[in-house]
Amino acid sequence: MYDLIGDIHGHADELVQLLDTLGYAKIRGVYRHPERKGIFLGDFIDRGPKIRQVLEIVRPMIEEGTALAVMGNHELNALAFHTEDPNLAGSFLRKRDTKNIRQHAQTILQLNDKELASTLDWFRTLPMWLELDGLRAVHACWDDQKITTISDALKTHGGITPSFLRSACKKGADLFPYVDAILKGKEAKLPEGASFTDKDGHVRREMRTRWYMSPDRQTYRTYALQSDELACDLAIEEAVVKAATPYSLTAKPVFVGHYWLSADKPQILTDNVACLDFSVAKGGFLCAYRWNGEQTLSNDNFVWAGAKK
Repeated sequence: MYDLIGDIHGHADELVQLLDTLGYAKIRGVYRHPERKGIFLGDFIDRGPKIRQVLEIVRPMIEEGTALAVMGNHELNALAFHTEDPNLAGSFLRKRDTKNIRQHAQTILQLNDKELASTLDWFRTLPMWLELDGLRAVHACWDDQKITTISDALKTHGGITPSFLRSACKKGADLFPYVDAILKGKEAKLPEGASFTDKDGHVRREMRTRWYMSPDRQTYRTYALQSDELACDLAIEEAVVKAATPYSLTAKPVFVGHYWLSADKPQILTDNVACLDFSVAKGGFLCAYRWNGEQTLSNDNFVWAGAKK
């Protein structure tokens, strides 16, 4: 059985507390459980105060087989930030502008050059999703067709190579919309003139959607993943409805992170979809779900550590 853990973002103290609560103990330098394995949903780095310590906990668990992990968008962003564009010498695949430098700054400050290089090499080994017996794990969104396309591309490019990263990270490139959806979630354009300001202070004219549900007969507010951010009660446009691929209620349970949810206590999104990112890097808590083989998920199986416990 598995314990799935959401976005950590350099918060090692909360991670240690959570692992302890879940019954993991550090044995020969690695956190282990006598009967269970962890599954980390990505976003280990950036923002938090103890990024090195998080990596020193998570990476040995994965290498020793006491946990599994998927890549988060911050791991992909880091790879792109430090990879030169193979088609444009001196330019990197992720722009080194003020916004991106600020987002990645704590990782650069806290890791020396050797540690950073080793960490980036390790990121390249992380899968973008896990399809396991009875459950699925992905950082932001499960979409069978997009996952098949990415899987084929990984074979063609020989893994997460510079050529793969260019196709995945450059807007307008072949893989960009596929990888963007899987690691950052699906978005829908807002009606003309509508916008909102997100938690980072950026003005957005697209909203993150409840991709696991049908948008049919919904408004922009009800179909937004975080409806409190968006005051727009217009009906969803037909193009958005036609493009949607809701997650089947009979599919395996899927666990995601990424979305910076805010709540006093975690709750499942649907009977077979759960988000485990409750904003530990912004005063929230680090969240886990104890999965025991069930098809129908339960709020009783959430465990958390940090500010709101």
